[in-house]
Amino acid sequence: MNPQDPLANLHPLREPDLLGWWPMAPGWWLLIVITALCLVMLLAVAVKRYRAKAYRRQAVTQLQVLRETYLADQDASQYIAAANALLKSVALRSYPRREIAASSGEQWLQFLNSSTKNTGEFDAGFVTAAYKKDCPAMDMERLHQSAQTWIKQHKVMQ
Repeated sequence: MNPQDPLANLHPLREPDLLGWWPMAPGWWLLIVITALCLVMLLAVAVKRYRAKAYRRQAVTQLQVLRETYLADQDASQYIAAANALLKSVALRSYPRREIAASSGEQWLQFLNSSTKNTGEFDAGFVTAAYKKDCPAMDMERLHQSAQTWIKQHKVMQ
């Protein structure tokens, strides 16, 4: 028998090198590519929606200019006629021409009130006042808010 311990002749264990993060495994590359594609698609959808709603932003700006003109001139009949024309042009942008172009009076009022989430926004006097020279007493602030709400929230058919 050998009195010397045979395990003492063994060399110490070597630790393996630390795993580096580079080069990445193919799965990580695939995940990066898929994530980048999803981000590009989300950005494209966001840009498309932003551009599609440009007419709404422009109409709200025009409505604000009409309101400021009304506040300066106090000419209610001009404001109502211009607001009605603006609403008609926005509707022509969002709905088929054959349904909107010839509508007036009660049909136009019904269309305005039914094509938004908040039904009954516009007073019955709005459509009659839009075509009269002298305007009956109306709540112009409510009319402005109704028109602004309709422009921002109307349903789009096309």
